[in-house]
Amino acid sequence: MHRFIPRSLAPVCLAAAASLAMAGAASAQTAAAQKIKVGFMLPYTGTYAALGNAIENGFRMYVQEQGGKLGGREVEFFKVDDESDPAKAPENATKLIKRDQVDVVIGTVHSGVQMGIVKVAKENNTLVIIPNAGADEATGPLCGPNIFRSSFSNWQPGYAMGQVVAGRGMKKVVTLTWKYAAGEQSVKGFKEAFEAKGGKVVKELTLPFPNVEFQALITEVASLKPDAVFVFFAGGGAVKFVKDWAAAGLKDKIPLYASGFLTDGTLEAQGAAAQGLETTLHYADGLETPRDRNFRAAYAKAFKLQPDVYAVQGYDAAQMLAAGASAVKGDMSKKTEVIKAIEATRVDSPRGVFTLSRAHNPVQDFYLRKVEGRENKVSSVAVKALADPARGCRL
Repeated sequence: MHRFIPRSLAPVCLAAAASLAMAGAASAQTAAAQKIKVGFMLPYTGTYAALGNAIENGFRMYVQEQGGKLGGREVEFFKVDDESDPAKAPENATKLIKRDQVDVVIGTVHSGVQMGIVKVAKENNTLVIIPNAGADEATGPLCGPNIFRSSFSNWQPGYAMGQVVAGRGMKKVVTLTWKYAAGEQSVKGFKEAFEAKGGKVVKELTLPFPNVEFQALITEVASLKPDAVFVFFAGGGAVKFVKDWAAAGLKDKIPLYASGFLTDGTLEAQGAAAQGLETTLHYADGLETPRDRNFRAAYAKAFKLQPDVYAVQGYDAAQMLAAGASAVKGDMSKKTEVIKAIEATRVDSPRGVFTLSRAHNPVQDFYLRKVEGRENKVSSVAVKALADPARGCRL
C-alpha cells in the first residue's frame, strides 16, 4: 500500500527532512570535533614534583607520537597539583571531574592521595589510569571496572626483592620505610616472599612521611647487625637516605636492598653514595630492546633528560587510553566499550610487553638492577610475569 503526500504539504515535508539532515550532520560534526579531555592530578611541588613531571612528559610524548590525537580526536589537557596531600585529594579530584568534566583522570604518585581519587572516581564512574601510586587497595578491595593501573602494586617490587634476598641465603633482615601505605605494603610484599623461603624479618622500622631524619634509625639498624636491610623510599627522601647510609659507614658493611624507587630518578643527586646498590623494579636501564631504545632516544630529544620508570608509566598510561579511545573512535561516552578494550590490550611498553590482570594491574617482569654510574643497569629478571594477588578484588 502506497502513501501519498498532498502537494500542499510536500514543501513542508521536504523542508523538515532537510532540517533533520542538517541537524544530523551538525551533530555528527560536533561529535567529531569533540576533544578527549585528560585530567592530570599529579604532584607538581614538593618531594615528588620530579616524578609528576616525568609522568606528564611520558604521557604527552605518546600523544604527540600519534599526531596529537587518540581515537581520531584531539586531546585537551587539564592539570591539578595534588601537593601529595591526601586531605586535599577528594576536592582536587572533584575539580577535574565536575568542573573540567574530564573523560579520564591520570593520577597519581602518592598512595594516600590515590585513595581519595579512587573514591571520587568510583562515585562518578570516571575512568582513572594510575601512573604510579602502588596502593594495593586500588586493584584490591577498592578495585572497579573504571580503575586501571599502568604502573605496579606496592606488593610487586617488594615481593620480587624478597625472592632475590632469600635466594642469596640471607636469614635475618631489618626493614625501614616511611610509615604510609606505599612503604608498609612494599615491606609486606618483601616479607611474604622472604619468609616463605625461610628468612626472618627481625624488625620493621618506620618514620612519618615525609620525615627525612634517618640518623637514629640508621644507628639502630647498625646495632641489630642484620644480614641485610630492605628499604622503601623515593624522591627527595631517597636521596637523603642513601647519602646518610653511606655517611654512616654502612654502605660496605650491611647489604642494602630496596624497591627500585630508591634509585630511580635520583641517581644524579645521590652520586657516589648510590654506586653498587641493587633494587628490583619493572623497568631498568640497558634493556636494549628496539622499543626501549626508540623510546629513550625520543624522550631525551624532547625533554633533554634521560627517561626513568615514571616517564615509562606515563607513556604507557597514554597507550592504555589510546586502546580504549581507538575502540570507540574517540567517543569516550561509550564507557563499557572503552573499559573492555583497555582490559584486552597488550601494552607494547619500553619495559617489555605486559597485559592486565582481572583487577586491572599490570602482569609484568621485575628486573634486578644494579647502580652503575648514572644508570640502574639490568642484571637479570628477578621474577617473570609477576601478577599481584589482588586480594579482596571482586571484579
